Amino acid sequence: MSVERARQLLIVEDDPALQKQMRWSFDKFETLTASDRESALAQVHRHNPAVVTMDLGLPPDADSVSEGFLLLEQLLSVAPDTKVIVLTGQNDQNNALRAIDLGAYDFFAKPFEPELLTLTIERAYRLFDLQQENRRLREMQHPPALSGLITRDADMLRICRTIEKVANSNATVLLLGESGTGKEVLARGLHESSPRKKERFVAINCAAIPDNLLESELFGYEKGAFTGAAKTTPGKIETAHGGTLFLDEIGDLPPPLQSKLLRFLQERVIERIGGRQEIPVDVRIVCATHQNLESLIKEGRFREDLYYRLAEIVVNIPPLRERRGDPGLLAHAFVRRFATEQNRGNMVLTEGAVCAIEAHTWPGNVRELENCIKRAVIMADGTQLTRDDIGLKPLSEEPLEFIDLRRVREEAERQAIVTALGRTNGNLVRTAEILGISRPTLYDLMHRLGLK
Repeated sequence: MSVERARQLLIVEDDPALQKQMRWSFDKFETLTASDRESALAQVHRHNPAVVTMDLGLPPDADSVSEGFLLLEQLLSVAPDTKVIVLTGQNDQNNALRAIDLGAYDFFAKPFEPELLTLTIERAYRLFDLQQENRRLREMQHPPALSGLITRDADMLRICRTIEKVANSNATVLLLGESGTGKEVLARGLHESSPRKKERFVAINCAAIPDNLLESELFGYEKGAFTGAAKTTPGKIETAHGGTLFLDEIGDLPPPLQSKLLRFLQERVIERIGGRQEIPVDVRIVCATHQNLESLIKEGRFREDLYYRLAEIVVNIPPLRERRGDPGLLAHAFVRRFATEQNRGNMVLTEGAVCAIEAHTWPGNVRELENCIKRAVIMADGTQLTRDDIGLKPLSEEPLEFIDLRRVREEAERQAIVTALGRTNGNLVRTAEILGISRPTLYDLMHRLGLK
């Protein structure tokens, strides 16, 4: 039968006698102790306790509260969910209220009743648990707006957070990246997470429509404006009123239309071809291109003033070959999707296929990988997709199970220790505190890694 581990309680107190008394009084908890600000922060980094009791008077000047308030600010900065109970003197009401203003959970006057303080500590633990559970439930009930985007790459996850942050604004967003990296997926995610999500998302590829037709597609036309204009037709900009207009391959927009688009972005009104009436349009513009717009500006092929109108928020999307772990992750997801669509049952990728996928450079990015997997699912004879089914060349790389995890971990530890030693000018005590480990552990690691 398993035994539930006691909850950790950090006691910050510089008086050894009182510290010992508190450890005895709170023996139902797993007590940790610290006698000054630095050791307290080290304990927080190392153990991340849910509840902390702390005295405001700490060394080097125990008669002042400056060190205690500094610790409170730093502690809540690194661990904002931690519940801090401040212990103050009998006539210390002002400092107690100041501590609450800074974010402390509660305060107790010294000398305190252990039973009453124990009740407050238990209540703090319950509040901590409830907040953690509420956060978990919110994440389950309200998945991220870009939950359809499959990635584990750190850069892509940061891009997702950026998209979610700017979604509530009306800022124009420019998505830059190679073809097939998922620019339209991000644009749709931006729309779906914005207040405009109930209105239309209208997309147009500026490179796919002939120049002589693109103007009428964007701005619409009046009846009789040109041969074949049998009726008044609104353009894409007008159709997207209240919603989002996605202009893909904006770098291919002809110069005359660049001027007209710039005027719309400035005035937020359009005129249909053959019309004289100004039509106000409320629309959020999201643009994308695989081209280098700054180079096009130098070549005189793209207006600089239009670029600055479009580039209020710029998002650079990395190619698939730079997203660590994503090719294999996406491949597995595509296999499941296309196997279901094609009624092929439970199909899986072999280890050799995954290795080949991870090693391939994918110049066509996610779109190329998606097409490759779809073809393999349709054409494969069995339920296991091999490297040959996918059509990739043999590899000289080692298979996945031979990745030397210990070597990778040791290199990460080496880099962390070297960085910390540099920050502390070789001070081993401070290095251990920064790393959140004990000095004996640091000595052991340095010895094992050959660090002097």
